[in-house]
Amino acid sequence: MTTGKQLLTLFAALLLTCGDLPAQEPGFDLGAQRSESQDVPPVPGRVLDRKGPIVNPTPHRMEIARSGRLDISRGVDPKDVRGKFAGDMGFLARSKKGAPLTVDFGPGAAARMGVKPVSGAYVLQVGKKGIEIAGYDERGAFYGLQTLRQLAAYGAAHGGAIPCMRIDDYPDLPCRGVVEGFYGTPWSHEARLSLIDFYGRCKMNYYLYGPKDDPYHSCPDWRLPYPEKEARNIRELVEASARNRVDFVWAIHPGQDIKWNEEDYQNLVRKFEWMYDLGVRAFAVFFDDIDGEGRNPEKQAALLNRLTAEFVEPKGDVEPLIVCPTDYSKLWADPTPQGSLAIYGRTLDKSVGVFWTGDVVCSDLTPETLEWVDSRIGRPALYWWNFPVTDYARHIVMMGPAYGLDTSLTADDLYGLVSNPMEHGEASKQALYGAADYAWNIAAYNPLDNWERGIAELVPEAREAYRTFAIHSCDTETGYRRAESWETETFRIDDYTPRKAGALRREFARVAAAPAELEAKCTNRALLEELRPWLEEFRKLGERGLRTLDVIELYRSADTAGFWAAWVGNRMDDAAKKAYDAHKSGTMKLQPFYENAMDDMALGFYRRLAGQVPRAPRAVGSFANAGTTLGKLMFDHDTTTFYTSGVAQDDRSWIGADLGCVREVGEVSLLQGRNSVDDVDYFDHALLEYSADGVQWKPLTDSLRKQYVVRWKGGPVEARYIRLRRLPSAKTNWAAVREFEVDPVGLEDLGFRVCCGAGAGVPEKALFAFDKNPTTLFASRGVLRWEIPAGVRTCTLLLKPEGSGCVLRQLAADGKPLGEGTVAAPYVRVVPAAGAAALELAGDAEVFEIIFD
Repeated sequence: MTTGKQLLTLFAALLLTCGDLPAQEPGFDLGAQRSESQDVPPVPGRVLDRKGPIVNPTPHRMEIARSGRLDISRGVDPKDVRGKFAGDMGFLARSKKGAPLTVDFGPGAAARMGVKPVSGAYVLQVGKKGIEIAGYDERGAFYGLQTLRQLAAYGAAHGGAIPCMRIDDYPDLPCRGVVEGFYGTPWSHEARLSLIDFYGRCKMNYYLYGPKDDPYHSCPDWRLPYPEKEARNIRELVEASARNRVDFVWAIHPGQDIKWNEEDYQNLVRKFEWMYDLGVRAFAVFFDDIDGEGRNPEKQAALLNRLTAEFVEPKGDVEPLIVCPTDYSKLWADPTPQGSLAIYGRTLDKSVGVFWTGDVVCSDLTPETLEWVDSRIGRPALYWWNFPVTDYARHIVMMGPAYGLDTSLTADDLYGLVSNPMEHGEASKQALYGAADYAWNIAAYNPLDNWERGIAELVPEAREAYRTFAIHSCDTETGYRRAESWETETFRIDDYTPRKAGALRREFARVAAAPAELEAKCTNRALLEELRPWLEEFRKLGERGLRTLDVIELYRSADTAGFWAAWVGNRMDDAAKKAYDAHKSGTMKLQPFYENAMDDMALGFYRRLAGQVPRAPRAVGSFANAGTTLGKLMFDHDTTTFYTSGVAQDDRSWIGADLGCVREVGEVSLLQGRNSVDDVDYFDHALLEYSADGVQWKPLTDSLRKQYVVRWKGGPVEARYIRLRRLPSAKTNWAAVREFEVDPVGLEDLGFRVCCGAGAGVPEKALFAFDKNPTTLFASRGVLRWEIPAGVRTCTLLLKPEGSGCVLRQLAADGKPLGEGTVAAPYVRVVPAAGAAALELAGDAEVFEIIFD
């Protein structure tokens, strides 16, 4: 996708980002980790025209005969040779007169059918006389049945017959699955059971249970047994996993308060024994996201080695352990031989699997990152892919394609891939459908085609509506950026054409209609329950987009009053904005179109009326997201909101304000960080600078050290740009700015008196009615009075009257009224009467700007 125009030679491509902070272990600073790339690569692959059956994961070889079909409309007559699959054929009707179906596994059956000698491999053959499935092992035969499930669905839609074919299939990676390892609300028991069935259908074989907010998995209660209800649920999950041939891996997270002594070792073994009694036969130990003594890699390795020797091996039926190291990302891992990963490589038992998240916490899977870690840990890593997890952006749901996975890798490079999903389990299935496909057949993975197939598989009854929602619900705004709305072209109002507006109008109409269609047709009610808050805001976004296009038409016309009334009607009030921010979709294109168009029209309208550039600074900077709608948070006069860079700061970093034109500047006030007490996201060594052209910069201050609050006041300078530039520092955190004010104006600076009657509102906020920026407002409650400056011929009010309207009075110098009228429209133009010295607005209204001419 395109990234926008450059401003001079300094201003980089502009993209969105924002996000809430995830939960975390006490004392551990996740902010120190969050430096994911803001690059947004396009989705690779292409949609294929599949004329025959579709199977996911994609088989390694599927040869369809040129002729011949098998009728299964009367059901099948199954022969379960090993007696293992009676509960796995419910998708098939059974009849003695049906097509013969033989299911077998083991060395003899595998050799006879030519099955690859790999766990999970199978051959499925459909002939005119019946169906035969042979697996290398039981899991392979089960996977053959999952393929048959999809063929049977195809047959049901095509006259009850499936084509004759042979499928030779096997998994590329030994480990393919999911880690429930996110921060936030853990999945419900029902969601976990639904997902386990989904893993089985998608030929995934690992489910790692490690929700960060389960106290019996982590602090404070990892030493304690689960209460009766929770223990019963764990047992049910183990049984469901077994039915789906999925390894249930129970993870413990003891590192935050573990004591490296015999007592805590025995506590850990005792907990494992309790879990073993619940049926658990695979275990993992997580040392991620901790501080303190628990980070010691020598003691971590020694613990794992002792558990292997004294618990895993004596049991005989327990899988090798898996560990998540403290240094699970290249971002902060020590690369030297003294680093924890190298210590693992030298001392950790070779049977233990080691997790790795890549170059950063949320990142693509590449040969380079695996070569880096594998060479240190001395084994192929188990890739913990932080997608589609949204614990760092909980206002988002990730419904886009699963991509960023290199298709040249093999099992020699990585042991497996597990996806860390969202707290919304049903909604996560779209991404997991792709992760399963990749891990099964890496070289054939086609992200875009897989996404389209997943849409059709998961919500076939409302496919187009679900697709519309999903294609506009892909990006995180921060961290691990994903392509979104790639079929939609938006525009700034100066680039308007009827063709662009018409195409965008059709898309917004689809957006507005999609939620109702999903509510009416989608049979997965659990999915709808998860998505409903987002679907509601998605509908509103579509409606706002349609209205915005109408407002643009009025903006381009000569209907001044009609335009402003429409603009005011399309603006969000505080409640609507809160809901809009809490459940976002369309953050890459649709929301920015709405916000930018509304701002651009308001500012352009002011310029027409006042004949001058509005005082509405725009964010600029070295960070890719500086010029996006997130940058407005620096200028919203709200210290509880903040712009955040979304990537690590470095010696080239700076954050600035574009004033729109060169003017005199005599004062700058800036608040860094998410707070001014102990936040880590700020420039701790910086310099405040100004420039008239964006090329030549001059200092306003000396170097500043560890200053959240930056203030400068001095002789006026001619400037269009003001910036805070980072100076050399060891800090690699993100950067955040709460407020960035240039020449803040006080009531005493206006040159005329303004006062508010009792109950009208905070007097200082009345400045927003006169700040030469129509995107700010003063909520007047009662009476707002202002002097008419000398020489003023007209006074234009841009406002939103409430109720039945307001009363506008003209007052003489002694306060006597000279006349009054009712203001019920948003646009009012007043000619002062002879002798009028002041105007008074009585009643409730949002006043955007009062303009003198």
